[in-house]
Order: sequence, then structure tokens, then C-alpha cells
Amino acid sequence: MKRELEFDVVVAGGGPAGINAAIASGRTGAKTLLIERYGFLGGMSTVALVYPWMTFHTSSGKQVIKGIAQEIVDRLMEQGGSPGHLRDTVGFTNTLTPYHPEKYKLLALEMLEEAGVEVLVHSFVDKVEVDGNIITSINLTTKSGPITVSAKRFVDTTGDADIAFLSGAPCLKGRDSDHKTQPMTMKFRMRGVDLSKVKEEMKANPSNFYKKTPIAELDELPLTGVQGFYKEWNESGVPINRDQVLFFAGPEDDEVLVNCTRVQGLDGTDVFDLSEGEKEGRKQVLMMADFLQKKIPGFEKASISAVGTQIGIRETRRIDGQYALTIEDVVAGEKFEDTIALSGYPIDIHDPTGKGVQANDIEGDGSYGIPYRCLVPKKIKNLLVAGRCISTTHEALATTRLTPSAMATGQAAGTAAALSITENVAPKDLDINKLKAILEENGVVL
Repeated sequence: MKRELEFDVVVAGGGPAGINAAIASGRTGAKTLLIERYGFLGGMSTVALVYPWMTFHTSSGKQVIKGIAQEIVDRLMEQGGSPGHLRDTVGFTNTLTPYHPEKYKLLALEMLEEAGVEVLVHSFVDKVEVDGNIITSINLTTKSGPITVSAKRFVDTTGDADIAFLSGAPCLKGRDSDHKTQPMTMKFRMRGVDLSKVKEEMKANPSNFYKKTPIAELDELPLTGVQGFYKEWNESGVPINRDQVLFFAGPEDDEVLVNCTRVQGLDGTDVFDLSEGEKEGRKQVLMMADFLQKKIPGFEKASISAVGTQIGIRETRRIDGQYALTIEDVVAGEKFEDTIALSGYPIDIHDPTGKGVQANDIEGDGSYGIPYRCLVPKKIKNLLVAGRCISTTHEALATTRLTPSAMATGQAAGTAAALSITENVAPKDLDINKLKAILEENGVVL
């Protein structure tokens, strides 16, 4: 027998954007449901071991992402689940934020419960029912049979714009020239790493590391990230199409998260490509671990301690929304009348076909604004999106996809969904000043 559920707001996708969207919606009093296909929350942060969170700050160290995102960090710190915001010793950003994924999974559930949000895991959205330009319900595939969920507003935080795509909202994918997307990465952790030995190597051979690495400050800073070992990598012959070694310290003292595999040319919304990507990613993990153990100082006694539940996805579908944020907007530090979030993360495009990464800094005060219009799709009137699938160009997605930015757009989307019900208007027609006022009251920096 098919079950039917009814809510005010349904958030599809239990990653950081979805968690924050559902909390924001629930706190307004809207009857809210969060749906997640895995048995736990956290999205790429937990499923794919995306770690650490980067970044809540601008290049000068000014914090521009707060609100629910900062609440989460504060509560993790209270539980010993995060040291808070630390200097990025790679030097790519000013700060990064380590966190313990298992503690984050549970904290998210606790905060959702406090906000009155119902959570349904092991549930996969496979169909969206639309009447005209209104989503009436979504269909879930579950172990206990099909479930139909109707709502007044839907928030798509699936990362792949699944709800938007299935509803018929216009979507885009990849770069304009060939629709190829940024590569996938199978991340993994290693224990038994001697980070003091790594730090000594960095101080002894600074030219072998990223040009912005704060070598002169390493005696005073905890080692949080390392990018380089160019010589060792170039001599390795490991058949992975990248140009350096990259890893981050933690969450344990002898542990690192390795971000070095690179699976290119596959579509993260194609199940056959995903199947191939999972196999290739795991092959690369073993090759990379063997290289680190044999060639990188400090890894002599290290071993794999965890591998992502699934391969990490940087880019798939995104909506073609009311406005598309561009690389020019980001680099110029553009602020908009309908800015609902700020970010200080630079452009960071992992080449869809080549070895390198395109990086562009942000001018002005080091932050750019994300317009509310980027959360509002064309055609479908009762849908908002947040996280990786908001409306941007391929190039601008290379900053908005990062977790703190996703958390910020999630809070904005959840707040807007609930407010539009209270105001009895379509999300597109929401009074932006009312939305911004509520966001600022709840700690968001605008």
C-alpha cells in the first residue's frame, strides 16, 4: 500500500545545504521534512570524506559565513568535534575548519530534531509530479515501498538538481564548450602519519611546495594542509592526471585526508559512468597510498584508515535560474541588491580534462555576494535550490560548490521557502528585504 505524507516544506538532500535549509525552515515553524538517500546525513562531507570545510573567511581573515553554519562549528567545538577555524597551511585560503564526521552526523540530527524537522533516510526521490508550473508531490522509493510526499514548497539540495531536473525546470551541466564537468575524486584517510616529519621537510625545501605556503610561520602554526611534493610526484610515474600531492591533517593527530585521485571524463548523473568512476577511484586510492608510503617523508608507517562511501562529485547539473553568477562577478567581489550569502572562497576549477587547477582570487574586500535569484529556478514556481546546484556558470560553480558556501545558501533557501508560505507569495516574488532582515537576525553576514 502506498503511503502519503504532507508537509509545508520538503528538503531533498541531507548534505550541509539541506541540513541548514531544513533547520532554517523548521525554526520558522514550518512543518518540514528532510529526505536523504543514505542512512546518515552530511552529504559529500560524510559520504565522500570532503574535509576540511573551506572557508568561512576572506583571504584577509574576515569571517563572512556565520549563521547556522557557525552554530554547527561552535557546537562541534563544545563536543570536541572541531578545533574551530585554523590557518590554512597550504596557503590557498586564510582558514579552514577541520571537523569530526561522525560527530557532525549526530549533531545534525540533534539540531534538526530541536527545530522540529522530521528526517527520513534510506529514501530516494525517483519521480516528481507537476501540475502546470507547480510541484504537487514527489515519489520516494524506500525499503517499505513507495511513499508520496506533497508540500507547499520544495527545496532541492541534492547536489545534482534532481528535483529541478525531474520537475522540468531548465538545467545545465558542465562547461559551455563541451559540457564536461570537473573531475570526481575518491578521497581517503591514512593513519600513522608523522606530521612533524612532513613539516620539517616543508621547512627544508620550501620551493617543493605551493607558492603561498606560509613556510616562515610553520613553527607557530599547527600543520593543517600540505600541497606540493612536486619533485616526488613528477618522478613517480603514477598514472593519475594531476600535478601535485594534496592532503589535510586530521581529525586525529596522526591522520590525514588525501585529496589526490582524479577521475575525469565521466558524468556524475549517469549510473554507468558512476559505476566506472567508483572502480577507477578505488584503484587510484591504492596506487596513491602506495606512492605516499614509499616516497613521502612521514608516511613510512602510514596505512589506509578509511575510503569514501562513494566517489566525491564536484559538478553535475545546476539549474538555469533567474540569474547565473559568473566568474567576473566573483573575481570583482560583486555584491547584489538581493545578496543572501557571502563567500570568500576563490575560484578553484579542477580541469575537466587536464592536470591543473585554475585559481582566481577575489578583488575588493575579498568576498562576493550570491544573489537570491541564483536559488530560484525558471518555470517551476514552488521550488528553491541550494548548495552545488544553484544557478551559476561552470566557472563560478568552482567557488559556490564549497561546503560553507553551500551551508549559507541552504539557510537562505530554507528561510525563503518558509517565509514565502507565511507571506502567501511564490518564492520568486518574495520581498527580498524581509528575507535579508530575517537572515541577518539569525546571524547571517550580508
